Amino acid sequence: MTFTTLSTAQETGIADVAPGQSRYGWLASTLRGHITRGEWVPGSAILAETQLAKAHSVALGTMRQAIAVLVAEGLLERVHGRGTFVSSGIGGASLFRFFRFGSTTTGAAADALPGEVPKSRIIEKRIVKATPVVASALNLAPRCNALALTRVRTLIDKPCLVERIWLPLPTFDALSALNKSQWDDLLYPMYQRLCGVTVHKADDNVTFCLATADVSRALQLRANAPCARVERRAFDMAGRCVELRHSFGDALSFHYTAHLR
Repeated sequence: MTFTTLSTAQETGIADVAPGQSRYGWLASTLRGHITRGEWVPGSAILAETQLAKAHSVALGTMRQAIAVLVAEGLLERVHGRGTFVSSGIGGASLFRFFRFGSTTTGAAADALPGEVPKSRIIEKRIVKATPVVASALNLAPRCNALALTRVRTLIDKPCLVERIWLPLPTFDALSALNKSQWDDLLYPMYQRLCGVTVHKADDNVTFCLATADVSRALQLRANAPCARVERRAFDMAGRCVELRHSFGDALSFHYTAHLR
């Protein structure tokens, strides 16, 4: 088991607390910095609360409050009987939760398990000048370079989603050199492994549109077929938007469920 440690320079005291700021709030901010700067590696265990409290010269209760804040934010995870770990991100947040392709298909595709990992194929990869929309989403200067991907996702060999993805450069330079056969079915573990980027959260927004010619061909739909369009903005541990994604799927397979209490 790997534990994160604090250097002597990081063993600061309560003197750094800003006027009006609570001790645990200051401490939560300090610990958050270790995560967002990459000093505490995603998936690694942090030191015991007693050790952290001693290193920061605070009461154990104050340290527990600070850690509780980061757990609530999703940056830390408590595992019963094992300790507290830095979040590994949302690696499997699937857009397929919006769709039930089996409801409009027959045969093998209708029997696809809800938990099945879809197959993915990169059909285009290029470096582009970011449009105003892409630059705004990724917080890039106008006309800066971005890595643009187009990929098709399939279940039981049936195309289900077409995705257009934009990633900021140079953050994702390591991916720009890959050929189309070197991409995994899941992107977020690749981001973490090859670029050191952990996707911590994502916002999805669903709208509807008519399929463009390329989307219709890729999804084997008739021209101008109704499509569900999911725009995703994914964020790293520091809250920076690191991915803009537009996913298109057959609107007749779109599914939405809300549980009201």
